[in-house]
Amino acid sequence: MNKLVTINPKVCNGKPVIRNTRIPVTVIIDQLADVGTIQGVLHKYHELSFEQVTAALHYCHSVFKDDC
Repeated sequence: MNKLVTINPKVCNGKPVIRNTRIPVTVIIDQLADVGTIQGVLHKYHELSFEQVTAALHYCHSVFKDDC
């Protein structure tokens, strides 16, 4: 787990979210797939920083890297 992504059973049913928000990592990844760029995600989610979006990507990488 990294310092910008957290899991709490009381927040978003225990899904990984950006710390101090209720924005799930999956929402960030879905938006990135839709808009194609980190800047596009930041434009839609003004409350997020570049570091938070990249933390979501790093989190996903850490979850799936050993599955290949």
